[in-house]
Amino acid sequence: MAADGEGAPTLEAVTFGCRLNTHESDAALARAAADGLQDAIIFNTCAVTNEAVRQARQAIRKARRERPDARLVVTGCAAQIDPDAFAAMPEVDLVLGNARKAAAGAYGPAAFARRVDVEDIMANRPPPAAPGLARDAAMRRRARATVEVQNGCDHRCTFCIIPFGRGAARSTPIDQTLAEVRSAVARGFNEVVLTGVDLTAWGQDLPGAPALGVLVEQILRCVPHLPRLRLSSIDAAEIDPVLLGVLRDEPRLMPHLHLSLQSGDDMILKRMKRRHSRAQALGLVADVRAARPEAAFGADLIAGFPTETDAMFEETRSLIVEAGLSYVHVFPFSPRPGTPAARMPPVDRTVVKARAQALRVEAAAALTRHLDQRVGRTLKGLVEGPGRARAEDFTEIAFSGEADPGALIRLRIVGHDGTRAQGCVV
Repeated sequence: MAADGEGAPTLEAVTFGCRLNTHESDAALARAAADGLQDAIIFNTCAVTNEAVRQARQAIRKARRERPDARLVVTGCAAQIDPDAFAAMPEVDLVLGNARKAAAGAYGPAAFARRVDVEDIMANRPPPAAPGLARDAAMRRRARATVEVQNGCDHRCTFCIIPFGRGAARSTPIDQTLAEVRSAVARGFNEVVLTGVDLTAWGQDLPGAPALGVLVEQILRCVPHLPRLRLSSIDAAEIDPVLLGVLRDEPRLMPHLHLSLQSGDDMILKRMKRRHSRAQALGLVADVRAARPEAAFGADLIAGFPTETDAMFEETRSLIVEAGLSYVHVFPFSPRPGTPAARMPPVDRTVVKARAQALRVEAAAALTRHLDQRVGRTLKGLVEGPGRARAEDFTEIAFSGEADPGALIRLRIVGHDGTRAQGCVV
């Protein structure tokens, strides 16, 4: 969860979940301000786990106690999937679906009179968030610009409820994306992040079905003054040849990929209805490293998926080392009502928690190995805040000295504390 809205105490957003939600919170704030909404909090929710939903409900109740006169608006994936549950909360003034959170008039008096405004997101194909809405808000608060190029998902992984919160996959056309990236560069951003629900599905619904690599190649070719382009999470099932070639040839494309792996066991991957095998995931990592030896990898892993045995779990734990992962996000399996996995034979919750902890221990060791290898090197970091920067390979670096957020600085790595590198400005 992240709280947004610095410098705007009467209108703020509380964001849960993914980078895409963070981007869309900016658009929601801009739209709410344009609609004249004041003294309000927008809760942009996540539905990926039961815990994410619980945290959102808890934050809403707390906000009502602390700001009894504020209007509380709930939107995002959890609100889209279960609007009635949030509408039933006496603290909530308005529930908005994902397709409505950046729409004109969504925060006007008529919306509050209706109280619930949630469309059937599976019955239509709302485009990705309107361009430009988030620019001013993002400029005030972010070190980097996020550009939404894709939304929705056409896959049906058995554990995942998100397609029902986001709808069908749809893509932002190249010309619109180029305009957004050019605007970010003109506003002084040194790094742009391309984001989406299923980023590697970009282009499949556009004429000619171009691959993601085509978009990346066009951005770097047509916006030559952009210093850094980064990709958010991608599916481990696919990385197209053009994208692999850009990774090899273009240093402005950051050497960091966050992979949606979920498991290292082939049977569990099949039961998850994932589209890759363990060998294919390792092959993708090997291909990227051959093209870009300095590449670093993050990954999402689920512990305790239904039917997972001790041997299956060990396949996942060993994948961290075998793939040479640096950043691992661990999720204890959380059954989401309405998904096939929720009806599968569960693993005992005590075992799930123990396996998640074991993965976190392995992940911490992987990050330590990654940081060990950076000591003594000079890295270029993007300043994210006071004394904090992010290297090209996503290494977090703590440093002393003054630098503006969004600036690119050179840092000599002198050590680390196990979670982030320690650097000196050079």
